[in-house]
Amino acid sequence: MKQLLKNARILSMGQDNQILDDAYLLIDGSMIAQIGSGQPPEGIDEVVDMKDRLLLPGLINTHSHAAMTLLRGFADDLPLQTWLEEKMWPIEGRFGPEQVKWGTALAVVEMIRSGVTCYADMYDHMDEVAQVTVEAGLRARLCRGVIGLGSSEEQENKRREAVQFARNWNGAGEGRITTMLAPHAPYTCPPDYIERIVSDAEDLNLPIHIHMSETRAEVETNVKEYGVRPVEHLERLGVFNRPTLVAHAVHVTEEEIQMLAEYGVKISHNPGSNLKLGSGIAPIPAMLKAGIRPSLGTDGAASNNNLDMLEEIRLAALIHKGVQEDPEAVPAETALRMGTSFGAEALFLDHAIGTLEPGKQADLISVDLTGAHMQPPHDLLSHIVYSAGRDDVRDVYVDGIPLMQNGELCTLDEEKIRYEALQAFEEVKS
Repeated sequence: MKQLLKNARILSMGQDNQILDDAYLLIDGSMIAQIGSGQPPEGIDEVVDMKDRLLLPGLINTHSHAAMTLLRGFADDLPLQTWLEEKMWPIEGRFGPEQVKWGTALAVVEMIRSGVTCYADMYDHMDEVAQVTVEAGLRARLCRGVIGLGSSEEQENKRREAVQFARNWNGAGEGRITTMLAPHAPYTCPPDYIERIVSDAEDLNLPIHIHMSETRAEVETNVKEYGVRPVEHLERLGVFNRPTLVAHAVHVTEEEIQMLAEYGVKISHNPGSNLKLGSGIAPIPAMLKAGIRPSLGTDGAASNNNLDMLEEIRLAALIHKGVQEDPEAVPAETALRMGTSFGAEALFLDHAIGTLEPGKQADLISVDLTGAHMQPPHDLLSHIVYSAGRDDVRDVYVDGIPLMQNGELCTLDEEKIRYEALQAFEEVKS
């Protein structure tokens, strides 16, 4: 089927990033077939008027724990280790498939409403996460997070689960689901365990996703236990010999940044979560100067407390200006790329998504330009970064299929999901 989105303004986030006026975007099946201005082509099956809307690539959330929406506001204003060990892990230990299913569904509703078309997720009961994602129509890079703190038998069972999930779901959902392997972090996985997972990633030809250098205490503990900081530790274990996405990278030195750049390691910057947990602020300007192209993630809703990627984009543009005392530290265009094209690179999907160009998948969103806070339209890219909010997102397409049109969800029953999510949490709360 051929769909024509007409009368739009279009921001491609490609090499030529000029905004097209009076523009159209032609979708042929799941692909972008043509973008242009003026008279659109004929012979179209469906025409959608996008007057007063800006089309841009769908937002890409490169680090989340979707099911943790059930724990939003459950334990706030605590240091990371206290929050994890005393609050999160005990109640998460009571989570079963139903909690993960409905927590993920709640997250997916929130992400679609805020313009996310693709996300990375690391959690348990990942079959449920993948199934919800397929039914919603979203794109995702998924991995079963593996914590290696238990017995040898428990470690091996988790590793096998992770490998089986990665093998079973890679390429599922008409190609929208791809997978990774995910040792949780250097401080939760013994070195030999990480090495075994690296070997699995090599066998399956898959990337690795891991938390790294999130807090100063984590780095100090790594030095105490292994004699080196986390970056060198993971390099010695062979992690960076695989395509790797690390979450956080808050406490990294200039030398470590150079090492990460040399290995082509991808970074998921999580400014909202890092600020809320008091973990610190990642040195994004230094990474950019080293040639790294950081992406953006929300982390889980228990440490954020939302999954709003437009908010993360705005934070990324603002906090580094303040820390560096430099208004040019992270320009608006760079921040928006962190949430779009850099995100596609971080998930190793930039061949397919991240920009609006003929030949790429039709993953895109529209933003309403009529709000008072979007006027006057001096610089629409600036307005998206500094002025727009998630309520301005009106349409969301993945593979050319509308997941939301004019603010109405097309693939999900939001009322049912809200009800079931509350019931699922009630089952474990006591």
